[in-house]
Amino acid sequence: MEPVEAEYQPLLLGLDSHSRIPDLSSEVIEDFLAHRPVAVRWWPRLIAWESRLLWLLSGASIAVSIFNYMLSFVTLMFTGHLGALELAGASIASVGIQGLAYGIMLGMASAVQTVCGQAYGAKKLSAMGIICQRAIVLHLGAAILLTFVYWYSGAILKAIGQSESIAEQGQIFARGIILQLYAFAICCPLQRFLQAQNIVNPLAYMSVGVFLLHVLLTWLVVYVLDYGLLGAALTLSFSWWLLVVLNSLYILLSPSCKQTWTGFSAQALRGIWPYFKLTVASAVMLCLEIWYNQGLVLISGLLPNPTISLDSISICMNYLNWDMQFMLGLAAGASVRISNELGAAHPMVAKFSVLVVNGTSILISIIFSAIVLIFRTGLSKLFTSDAEVIDAVSNLTPLLAISVFLNGIQPILSGVAIGSGWQGVVAYVNLAAYYVIGLPIGCVLGFKTSLGVAGIWWGMILGVLLQTAALIILTARTNWNAEVEKAVERLKRSAAEEAALNLVDNI
Repeated sequence: MEPVEAEYQPLLLGLDSHSRIPDLSSEVIEDFLAHRPVAVRWWPRLIAWESRLLWLLSGASIAVSIFNYMLSFVTLMFTGHLGALELAGASIASVGIQGLAYGIMLGMASAVQTVCGQAYGAKKLSAMGIICQRAIVLHLGAAILLTFVYWYSGAILKAIGQSESIAEQGQIFARGIILQLYAFAICCPLQRFLQAQNIVNPLAYMSVGVFLLHVLLTWLVVYVLDYGLLGAALTLSFSWWLLVVLNSLYILLSPSCKQTWTGFSAQALRGIWPYFKLTVASAVMLCLEIWYNQGLVLISGLLPNPTISLDSISICMNYLNWDMQFMLGLAAGASVRISNELGAAHPMVAKFSVLVVNGTSILISIIFSAIVLIFRTGLSKLFTSDAEVIDAVSNLTPLLAISVFLNGIQPILSGVAIGSGWQGVVAYVNLAAYYVIGLPIGCVLGFKTSLGVAGIWWGMILGVLLQTAALIILTARTNWNAEVEKAVERLKRSAAEEAALNLVDNI
């Protein structure tokens, strides 16, 4: 081995030995990747180093994402055993109404990941609490507007072609989860705020604990007390508010947040416009993506025999969403890794992290696709005992497996976009791939051919495939040094705004 600088010796010893790679700073790895040719024999150790950091973040983030989603998943499972009509009503409200809010809130919260993640990497810790408070203000404003959609959901569902009986059940469920809407508006920014500073294990413990309690409470309310669909919806709202309380108490009381949360500040209101612009771009990006899947479920309710069509595609979409939550957790870890490294001016490490997380996600998706195909009948029986619905779900399972595989790539690339602050560009990509191409083709195949629900799903697959291809090209052509400069400029503008506000306060 040729002589190297002393700072590289621990790294190269770790790479050339069979021992675990030593703990090293990103600065050393960045310098190593930027200035030295990387031999093939060193790649496994470098991948091990990055994978360890990624899974420290992603493991808990995946648990948070899955168990938060499982709150709604379990609620739908219990309502499915109330009857096919109740399941259809709850599903259409969950997809068409709650999904609308979910897209907006999650999209807006991705701005917290971008700005807080880059601020944490650049050691601008005091700015993170202000950013989180701005996000909460904007989220609550959006929740107030969305409340009207929830309350008048019955009329909205009828207006888009749903049957009166399904729309009536959907309205009962939607009104019961209005309180959940406000809890979600607060919880989204709080969780992204904690994830951006690598505080993920406490979030996972809280999410698992609330989920276990939610299962018990939902069983008690639906089966023992017989409160039906409304009882299930109110229980879901209660569980989300419990998450808000636990997350808030951790931020206020934990020493880990002492530097990043310095108390409530009026600056959160006065410096809101620049952050609002990034929030809008973030919301549009993810809304277009999430609403695409939700819209296809709504369209399936317009097919002949809408109850069976809705039940079958809703069951499949629930499993697809479960897979997506896993990948979104992995994407959240990737987003934090990339935003931290860009904020710390480490472009080579950020690029390397992108390669590692995408390879990891593809391997996981192959496994998940195989599981879907092997257990195609058993998966539907968790939701329903209706033989016709079970048969319809089994017929859609191959398409579900294809979508699961594509989900191994697409959410990760979206996470890269969020970490890098590309939300505006990706919004245009989503608009073209999903709504100009995928959705029209899905409608044609669903209504003008004998494919029915399967035709609608083929349209969804085509849209995701095109969006994934566009994101791959965008990521491959990225100049990571330029992304570092953009992150530095974004933080400088934020710091200048804070200084100006402080000057006004002191006059």
